[in-house]
Amino acid sequence: MTRTTADARQADVIVVGAGPAGSSAAYHLAEAGVDVLVLEKSAFPRDKVCGDGLTPRAVRQLVAMGLDLDAPGWQRNVGLRIVGAGHRLELPWPELAAFPPYGMVRTRLELDEILARHAQKAGARLTERTSVTGPVLDERTGRVVGVTAKPVDDRGRRAGDDETYTAPVVIACDGVSARMATALGLERRENRPMAVAVRAYHRTPRHDDPWMESWLELWAPKAQGPGRQLLPGYGWIFGVGDGTANIGLGILNTSKAFQHVDYKDILRRWLSQTPPEWGLTEESLVGRVGSAALPMGFNRKPHYTRGLLLCGDSGGMVNPFNGEGIDYALESGHLAAETVVQALARPEGPAREHVLNGYRGALEAAYGGYFTLGRVFAKMIGNPVFMKQATRYGLPHTSLMRFVLKLMANLTDPHDGDVSDRVINALSRVAPAA
Repeated sequence: MTRTTADARQADVIVVGAGPAGSSAAYHLAEAGVDVLVLEKSAFPRDKVCGDGLTPRAVRQLVAMGLDLDAPGWQRNVGLRIVGAGHRLELPWPELAAFPPYGMVRTRLELDEILARHAQKAGARLTERTSVTGPVLDERTGRVVGVTAKPVDDRGRRAGDDETYTAPVVIACDGVSARMATALGLERRENRPMAVAVRAYHRTPRHDDPWMESWLELWAPKAQGPGRQLLPGYGWIFGVGDGTANIGLGILNTSKAFQHVDYKDILRRWLSQTPPEWGLTEESLVGRVGSAALPMGFNRKPHYTRGLLLCGDSGGMVNPFNGEGIDYALESGHLAAETVVQALARPEGPAREHVLNGYRGALEAAYGGYFTLGRVFAKMIGNPVFMKQATRYGLPHTSLMRFVLKLMANLTDPHDGDVSDRVINALSRVAPAA
């Protein structure tokens, strides 16, 4: 259908950002027949700093979107290998009815474009190199009725005049910057955990390792004198399957080292002590070392207000237990789309607003208690004494670590699960909302 310029800037729903959250929301909206316009500030392909790991929770959403995960480029893994306190423990992903028993790795350079193009094929309209600058508010009600945006070039520089796009509902998937939420006065909650992640790609002969590897301790030679020292943070090595591995580390703000160390230097020093079979050296580095902030545990609320829904990182939906964000971005995008589809079926006014407000409660029911548990966990592992004892005495007990894997990855069956599922689900229910 041919649209006029004015029509092209109007939609039933505007989605700000075409990351996993935005593309998930756009796909499910388009599948339901909703006219959805996605505004993305960059042009694909474009990279994002991320671990690239997709646990079964994320894979479940990809399957629900109808993506072909047997196609070339998807690196399947069977579970998590944990390294720490002299132990190496391999824990397969649990066999559950609710989630597939495998994970994936796909670079964000490729994944985000795959998801965005998939949403396009479903009928979503995608406009790239369009940087949203803020919301448009109804002067009478103060409600969000659209956005302003500027065209940008491939370096992010202004390439034209601001334009106005209108829709009765806007979904903000604009990442940790959360520009839309901030414009409405939704500031970051300082009592929620944050983390910094540092990531690099290295060539390695073990690029197709079937396990996602997690390091609970990062050791390196002392900067001065003999011996070793324990570096701050927790590391990962995820084989991409293309000759490289995604290698990085994360540091929580519960650690005294947060924002007081050279993260790239810590990564370099740790990699110098990894097993030689990985072949990780300064010469094996591919491209640049990048870093990014991880907003955790619902650090920005409410997730719906005045016509604006927050999804993914814009609403602080990174898991405090393990730093995962892609799965919650995909899920929140899906949930936002379901909510909006039902809301648009109601007449404009109180009836529609009542449905949209339900998004907040649905997120609390899904993650509120669990993220509260995660906040407690984040405080505990920020204490090096606790972490040292937990690693030393916990890793030798495989059954305990299977429970910990389910807890940290949020992988349980809601019904008819085993004892560990019932314990984790009960803890999440009784914990205060996040």
